[in-house]
Amino acid sequence: MGASRVKNALGRIEQTPDPFAAERTATPALPAFTADMASYNDQLIRQTRAYHVQLSMMADSKANMLLTISSILVTLSATHLADVRYRWPAMVLIAGCLVSVAFAALTTMPKFFRAGDAPGSTLPRAPGFNPLFFGDFTRLSYGDFLKTMEQTMSSASTAYEAQLREIYLLGSFLAKSKYRWLRLGYISFMAGLIGSVVVWVAMAL
Repeated sequence: MGASRVKNALGRIEQTPDPFAAERTATPALPAFTADMASYNDQLIRQTRAYHVQLSMMADSKANMLLTISSILVTLSATHLADVRYRWPAMVLIAGCLVSVAFAALTTMPKFFRAGDAPGSTLPRAPGFNPLFFGDFTRLSYGDFLKTMEQTMSSASTAYEAQLREIYLLGSFLAKSKYRWLRLGYISFMAGLIGSVVVWVAMAL
């Protein structure tokens, strides 16, 4: 309401302007929930999945770059093993590069955790079973796969739950596997470079 009723000194009721009327009018009302909001959820899930796939591709690209650089340095350093002045720095650099190559290979190596690997787990009721992940549904028969997908698509909540579980498993794989090994690979590479320089300086003094 734009006005309120108060009593004056004579006891008569008068209408006075509401000081908060303009404030309430300027504040927009919250939109009611509609079915169109489902498109926002779909867009959010789609963008999140695409972002995680892009992060996985970035990790593979960085691992391949680390593999290439480390392999070249190992080849170049091996030619100096016969020289007494550069033997130990070259050995330190080769050791660091070989360790980084191993971590880079682990980064790009296809691997995944499959639901039901724990003892006593029964597919498709195993904890963490994802009907959208090939590592899980390929262990089902085609008939069981159809039944599982029918249950997953029977309602919007179960369909969204399967997609969110897929995003969670992909993010967990990136954080605990790919980027973990990639970080260790770059640390090993830097340690080999710095260690070889320190050894060379120490031998030169």
